[in-house]
Amino acid sequence: MQTRQLGSLSVSALGLGCMGMSEFYGAGNDVESIAVIHRAVELGCSFLDTADMYGPFTNERLVGQAVIGRRDQVVIATKFGNERRPDGSWVGVNGRPEYVASACDASLERLGTDHIDLYYQHRVDTTVPIEETVGAMASLVEAGKVRHLGLSEASAETIRRAHQVHPISALQTEYSLFSRDVEAEVLPTVRELGIGFVAYSPLGRGLLTGAYKRPSDLPEGDARAERFPRFSGENFDRNVALGANVEQLAASKGCTPGQLALAWLLSRGEDVVPIPGTKRKKYLEENIAATAIELNGADVAWLDENVGHPAGDRYADMGSVNR
Repeated sequence: MQTRQLGSLSVSALGLGCMGMSEFYGAGNDVESIAVIHRAVELGCSFLDTADMYGPFTNERLVGQAVIGRRDQVVIATKFGNERRPDGSWVGVNGRPEYVASACDASLERLGTDHIDLYYQHRVDTTVPIEETVGAMASLVEAGKVRHLGLSEASAETIRRAHQVHPISALQTEYSLFSRDVEAEVLPTVRELGIGFVAYSPLGRGLLTGAYKRPSDLPEGDARAERFPRFSGENFDRNVALGANVEQLAASKGCTPGQLALAWLLSRGEDVVPIPGTKRKKYLEENIAATAIELNGADVAWLDENVGHPAGDRYADMGSVNR
């Protein structure tokens, strides 16, 4: 697989989002998930994304277990700032400097490593100046615990302020055919500053794959209908109809809808790295095959006209998104 640059950090052109292996998208199976991670590394998909809040805490342990004996073959990205208790309840967004240090130490222990390749602030704490949070993150780099810094769901202004304190290598924010608001200000800003863009939920949380035609298609215990308005009521029906347009073009190109959606994101620029998540080898291999699909100008124009403007906000509570 080809590589792409997130600032000075080189990563595989496609990453693997590990969140759903532990929470939110139905029941997980650690044995199968570890096998998926191993297969990803075999195929060159070596950029692994996790966070302390996933599980909570269990996803980092899963990733750490999966990379035993493979640590030098992977780039591990994890996040702090969405603070949760062991019982899963939420504390809130925390960007206090003292918390940054303790959260990093806890993540290192769970991952079973002496350094984190890319450490993100998961959400911006608007009660703490970003300069203070990033200053604490920079101290982790000086201590050798972290190699590169990132932000997630940060506004253009916040990114600029953070980058003045310490170079930011990557911004991680939702980006897909269904979520293109970053194109107005955030994406131009990170490009101006030489910051890479990591696109999470590149498949519209599954709506762009054609896998879900009705709410009952979601796995048992899946939280999407509760957490994401695009999966509820009339919004769901509207978005399924838009997803059908992706299926239409995908069929004409001999690929799956998910592959087409990933190919579109990969065509957005060499600084964009999608991190689709999956718990199945079949879908992992399907996603990786998307790196070989090329779209022409007519394909992109057709998608722009027929797939944009989904119904519903990205989250039920957009308050944690720094805008």
